[in-house]
Amino acid sequence: MSLLSFERKYRVRGGTLIGGDLFDFWIGPFYVGFFGVISAICAILGTALIFYAASLGPTWNPWLISINPPDIKYGLGLAPLKEGGFWQIITMCATGAFVSWALREVEICRKLGMGYHVPIAFGFAILAYVTLVVFRPFLLGAWGYGFPYGIFSHLDWVSNTGYQYVNFHYNPAHMIAVSFFFTTCFALALHGALILSAVNPKKGENVKTPEYEDTFFRDFIGYSVGTIGIHRLGLFLALSAGFWSAVCIIIAGPLYAGGWPEWWEWWRNIPIWS
Repeated sequence: MSLLSFERKYRVRGGTLIGGDLFDFWIGPFYVGFFGVISAICAILGTALIFYAASLGPTWNPWLISINPPDIKYGLGLAPLKEGGFWQIITMCATGAFVSWALREVEICRKLGMGYHVPIAFGFAILAYVTLVVFRPFLLGAWGYGFPYGIFSHLDWVSNTGYQYVNFHYNPAHMIAVSFFFTTCFALALHGALILSAVNPKKGENVKTPEYEDTFFRDFIGYSVGTIGIHRLGLFLALSAGFWSAVCIIIAGPLYAGGWPEWWEWWRNIPIWS
């Protein structure tokens, strides 16, 4: 069954949050909706502003192009376009596009009669982004604390922010986030490898069933979480990684301004050690 003929089964009216039937239409295999229109407008405008701001800069080298946030002196006010105003508008466009896309996913879920796992998962990615460019700068009192939109400049911002707190790897929430990121990769690599090995048997053998997969992991680690369970586990691990990455940066500055290695002195000073 072709993809488009399969999708006709799901092209039902309703489920929209805003706009009713006015925006309840499809373009090819893609549902649009009111939030699809808003997301497209924000994305096109933001991208156009990136190219325009880049055209005013000193280079077209894609590695060196950078749209920088306003100087700290502008605080939480609006800055002139060439002095950070472009960054502010592009940030608004990006946030609008991301949130609208998530709400479009909500409408699709309502149409299909399914849970909201996908838009909720995407919401955690939006949270991580908005924390960096909206929440943390707002708490610190200046949009200039957001990261620049560029490749090398963004990497420089990450490096400088890490050194600002002596060693960011000692941030406890950063430790938790990195642990979840690596665990996500490990768990889903095991899952993907198992699926590939099950559906690509040796010549002359039958494709293996989930019972074989469960047996392998019971023999390997003593327990199998199951076919549904591994996806729930993967979702939990991935969302936890995004959530704790947002926590690790929101506490660095607004809640704690010292060096992270010094923060651990409380552990060294526990009476039991002496």
